[in-house]
Formats: sequence, structure tokens, C-alpha cells
Amino acid sequence: MIARYQREIMKELWSETNKFDAYLKVELACSYAWLKQGLFDESTYEALEKASFNLDDIYRIEQETKHDVIAFTKAVSLTLGEEKKWLHYGLTSTDVVDTAQSLILKKVNRILIEDMQKMMAVLKEKALLYKDLPIMGRTHGIHAEVTSFGLKYALWYEDFKRLFNLFIEAAKNVEVAKVSGAVGNYSANGPMIETIAAKKLGLETSNISTQTLQRDRHANYISVIALIGAELEKIAVEIRHLSRTEVKEVSEYFSIDQKGSSAMPHKKNPISSENISGLSRVLKGYMVTAYDNIALWHERDISHSSAERIIIADATTLLDYMLNRYAHTLDQLVVHESQMMRNIDLTQGVVFAQSVLHQLIDQGLVREAAYNIVQSLAHKALNERTSFKELLLGDKDINEYLDKDQIEACFDIKKHLKYIPDIYQKVFGVDISL
Repeated sequence: MIARYQREIMKELWSETNKFDAYLKVELACSYAWLKQGLFDESTYEALEKASFNLDDIYRIEQETKHDVIAFTKAVSLTLGEEKKWLHYGLTSTDVVDTAQSLILKKVNRILIEDMQKMMAVLKEKALLYKDLPIMGRTHGIHAEVTSFGLKYALWYEDFKRLFNLFIEAAKNVEVAKVSGAVGNYSANGPMIETIAAKKLGLETSNISTQTLQRDRHANYISVIALIGAELEKIAVEIRHLSRTEVKEVSEYFSIDQKGSSAMPHKKNPISSENISGLSRVLKGYMVTAYDNIALWHERDISHSSAERIIIADATTLLDYMLNRYAHTLDQLVVHESQMMRNIDLTQGVVFAQSVLHQLIDQGLVREAAYNIVQSLAHKALNERTSFKELLLGDKDINEYLDKDQIEACFDIKKHLKYIPDIYQKVFGVDISL
């Protein structure tokens, strides 16, 4: 991943040094398992525990062997004595590679879980802060009815509750050790080696595998990451629309020295939201590759390997970056409350047409007749840019059923926010009616 979209913590976790550190941890966990099975004595294991490696040695040897795991084991052997004969005993390369990747992913997943929790905390805070703030609700991009700005955040929070649970489950399925040998039948070691090593590493084991862990695990994992990215894009698209000059209900924070355009000094663009939209597309593309990695030849081929070296590190790194960047963006989002009210009034009050319709029906007018009268007056208000309320007050057909107070009541914004405490109760599980 390019440095622009990489936090230091992810850079370290997916570094070559950390990868080979994980390889060594797996090797030593398997050595520990062999110790417990009586293959060698405690002093031999203690000597193996002193193993280390030099990255330059690995790279140099790989130039000769054209095999990174053999280069690794050879480089580690350079730091050992006679005990080196037990290094990598009973293992095949993928026992080490898949298990080490699972070990790294376990740490990566803890970070991503924390990232999601931070995002959810921001969403909840804003939902509570803006629960009573009226905003124009839009369907098809057109003014529909008044809603609450806080409801947008509450909806996104509810989405993240589902996504969080999906991620927890997907993460478990890739935090798995695989030490079953060349074709998955334990012919060179035995199931207890895998069981003991996995426990020492803090990983689960697969009930069955080939030389590789089943890649539907990783495809599902990348799929959930892409889903989270798509949710971030969903939020970003909303913020981008609300930031447009003609709407201007919110805007991303713009620092004093920040520049919006090399040509137009006046520009303040929603660049963070646009960034999220773009990066979400990358995650969706990785999902396709992850699904293609499921079908491997027989007990193993390496067509998935080259792709995974890119997509797993990149997808997790990107999601970490996106969650952190956009949680900060939403936390600092500038909200233009007065503009929200101006936009509610933008269409001469026709957004209260449904309330008028229901009042007429409640007073005995047939629905079809009521709908036609209200629609005609609403369209007249829009076309002539005149007050919808004034048209209602001056219409003899309306006045047969509704008096002035009843008409005025139809334009009460508060009734559109009446059931927000009920919705918040379901979303957040607390009573916020007071």
C-alpha cells in the first residue's frame, strides 16, 4: 500500500520484518509441540528458541533458491547449531505461511475492531446531538418531508452494528492455524502438532484443510471489509450531496491554510468524502479477486498467493485508513442549521402536503378527491412560487373541511420528530425521550 493511505501501525504489521517474525513464531510453536510429543529434549528446544534471522540473508538466499520460505529457514539456520535439524520438521511451506498470516490478521483485526468502535462512537454522539434538528428529507433527490438530521447518524450507527457483528465472525474464520502438511492429511506430523502449536499461538484450528486453508474464509473476510467500505461510501455520498453549493447544509472542516483548488481560490471541496468514495471502489475490486482465489487445483496451487500478498494487506490497511480518516471528518463536520431551515422553506411549504391530505381525509373527504385538491394547490405553489399555506387558507373547497387552526397544525415541524425517541430506543437501547 502506498504511504499516502497507510497508518504506521498497519505499515509495521504488514512489513517484511513482521511477516518473518510471524514465520519464526509459527516455527517455534511447532517445535514446542514436537517437544511436548517427545521428539527432542528441553535443552534442544531452548536452543531453538534462540533462533533469529537477518532480512538481508533471506533476500540473498531467495535469489538462489527462488523460494521465500526455504530462504527463510536457511537464514534462520545460520543462527543455530546442531539443533537446526529440527527446524521446520514435519512442516510444509504453507503450514508456516497460512498460520503466520492468521497470526498477523489476529492483530490486524483487533485494530480494525477498535477503528469500528471509534466510528460508532462518533455516529452515536452525533445522532444524540442532532436528534431534534429538523432537516429536509429527500427521496429521488427531491424534497419529500421533514426529518431529523440525527436520524441519519442513527441509521448509520445501526448499519455499523450489523457490520461489526459480520466482521467479528469473518475475523474468527481467518484467525486459524493450519499445520496439516503437504496435502492436509498430517502424514509428516500428526494432528496433535497442529493442536498444540495453535494453542500456543492463540489461534483456532481448521477441522480439515488441504495444503492451504480454505479460501472461502478469506473471500468472506474481504467481502465484509468491502461491505464496511461501501457503508463508508454511503455516508460519504450523503455528506457530498449535503455539501453542494445549492444545498450547503453541511461542509467538511476547512483549515486556515488549506487550499481547495490550484485555479479557483474560493473553492472548499468535500475532499475527504470523495476520497472515501474512491477507496471504497478499490475494496470492491479486491473482493472479486478474493472470490477467484477460492478455486485452487486439487490440494494446492499458488495462483492465490501472489494476489493475496496484495489484497489482504492492502484491504485491511485501506479500511483502517478509511475508518480513521472518516471518523475524524464526521467528528469535525460543520453543520449549517440555519441553512437547513431555509431549505425546508425553499418550496413554499408543499413538503407538508401529506399532513393536509390526511387532515382532509380525517374530516370526511374521499381520499382521491382530497389528493387531487392538495396536489393541484401544491403544484400551483411551486409553479407560481407562492405560499402553499396561503393557497390552502384561500381555497373554498379546503375551507369546507378545515379551519385556520387545522391548516396551521399541518405545518408544525415538531410532529415530524414525534417518534424519534421510539426509533432511538430501538437503535441505542436507551430511553432518550427526556
